[in-house]
Amino acid sequence: MKIFSLDSPLMQALNKVADLLWLNVLTLICCLPIVTIGASLTAMNYMALKIVRNEECYITRGFFKSFRENFKQATIIWLGMLLLIVILVMDFIIMSGGTETGFEKVLWGIIMAVALLVAATMLYVFPVLAKFDNTVFRTVKNALMMSLMQFPKTLIMLVVYAAPPVLFFTVAAAMPLCILFGLSVPAWISAKLYNKFFKKLEDQVLAANPPAEKEGGQEEDERIFKDELDPVLADKDTN
Repeated sequence: MKIFSLDSPLMQALNKVADLLWLNVLTLICCLPIVTIGASLTAMNYMALKIVRNEECYITRGFFKSFRENFKQATIIWLGMLLLIVILVMDFIIMSGGTETGFEKVLWGIIMAVALLVAATMLYVFPVLAKFDNTVFRTVKNALMMSLMQFPKTLIMLVVYAAPPVLFFTVAAAMPLCILFGLSVPAWISAKLYNKFFKKLEDQVLAANPPAEKEGGQEEDERIFKDELDPVLADKDTN
């Protein structure tokens, strides 16, 4: 029957579910040492974008390829983000024990704004690192700019990533699904949201900087290098 052929919509959907399941498992396992969370999330987003673009990919091989290529920068970025998260949590704890004065309300507003910016930047920084070869500073800066330029989509991404933890702790029946798909599915949905934006950036970057030909036997690096990506991001035609 055609419904069970490899090219049928049903089989393609089942293959995508299987890919997302295995991608989630790989990500969870590689996040366990904590210090490798940055590289794991980068590799996950790398593969999620390939799945969205229907590019031929082998989940395990592609995941660890990106993991190796971006390990150093991803770890630096993750540890920096983790430090910010710890500081923000400490601020929340300290502020929660105080009285509601006018000055403390202002501080609450500042803390919440910083927390939102950190969260928004984290949504983009690992996908940006996976796709664009750049310095750590410019990677973080570009991720922040993208999160602001795509703010409506950024809010949707925040909700998508927050949904699995909320469901995990509030709906017992959803716990297995949250464990099996709680990272990869939000990454896949997010990739669908930023894919068009990334594609425009990639086209502009490649037009200005044609990629050099690879020597025979050299492993292909699919990342795009553009040390001064910021002016491209400022292009009003890039939506």
